[in-house]
Amino acid sequence: MATFKALVLEEHAGKTVAAISALDREALPAGEVTVRVAYSTLNYKDALAITGRGKIVRTFPMVPGIDFAGTVEESAAPDFAPGDRVLLTGWGVGERQWGGLAEYARVKASWLTRLPTGLSPEQAMGFGTAGLTAALCVIALEEAGIAPSEREVVVTGAAGGVGSVAVALLAQAGFNVTASTGRPAEQNYLQRLGARQIIDRATLATPSKRPLESERWAGGIDTVGSETLASVLRATAYTGAVAACGLAGGTDLPITVLPFILRGVRLLGIDSVMAPAARRDAAWARLARDFPLEALAEVTRTVALDEVPTLADALLNGAVRGRIVVDLNS
Repeated sequence: MATFKALVLEEHAGKTVAAISALDREALPAGEVTVRVAYSTLNYKDALAITGRGKIVRTFPMVPGIDFAGTVEESAAPDFAPGDRVLLTGWGVGERQWGGLAEYARVKASWLTRLPTGLSPEQAMGFGTAGLTAALCVIALEEAGIAPSEREVVVTGAAGGVGSVAVALLAQAGFNVTASTGRPAEQNYLQRLGARQIIDRATLATPSKRPLESERWAGGIDTVGSETLASVLRATAYTGAVAACGLAGGTDLPITVLPFILRGVRLLGIDSVMAPAARRDAAWARLARDFPLEALAEVTRTVALDEVPTLADALLNGAVRGRIVVDLNS
């Protein structure tokens, strides 16, 4: 294939313009491994880049897509050979180097992960960065000593990609999961994933001057930040822990130090972009082993590449449920 189809971002008069284009294979960036992409995803960060509503991309033209899964076609690295099935999440791909919303990608070998046993490329992208992040959060809570009990564990932004996977993964591990969402219509969906209780997003997002609230949460996974994360921390029980991985509600944290110094609450920062290989492998193994694939089918929706620009706006407007998988074969 001399040319390949890709979603390309250009900048015109200070605005980001996204279009499906045919690119020459020789235009691919430098890298040791060329992958024929089978599936990619649409993540929150991708949506910010595609719409220009976030300063994700600094150089143009850019092919977005922070995730992809496919088959190695060419390799100059000893660890990978043509025919190997691989995936990639993070590492600045789709931000600083052309990403996965294209039929081909060329990257460093060290950025690739072998496709976990038991997962197809489409299923792996059903998880993608969101699933990896959710698994890293669950593992971090467990390493902090948070174990299943009658006390609730809260997941904020629960109907989104990270939140949906986190709810199902925690429920599968036996936790008493409370899902926070601003979309009442998703209550049945979240209960099918394993949430025992549903609370309205506004309950946690309302600003408060109280330094502490009654102890409610054994722990939490927060994808929102700002007032929501502050609210969760104020109500976390003694020696509880909260894994923070998102900023959909803002980057600020309006809270005092009292939850930390009076209750010993721990705030666990989760990064999936530069996570080392050992952490990634553990998270992917957890997803492949413990996540019910029938729940994955509930969480995901598969679309064609030309649907992505429209869906990017919808995702940022909170109108997308779960995970968007992009089929590069269609």
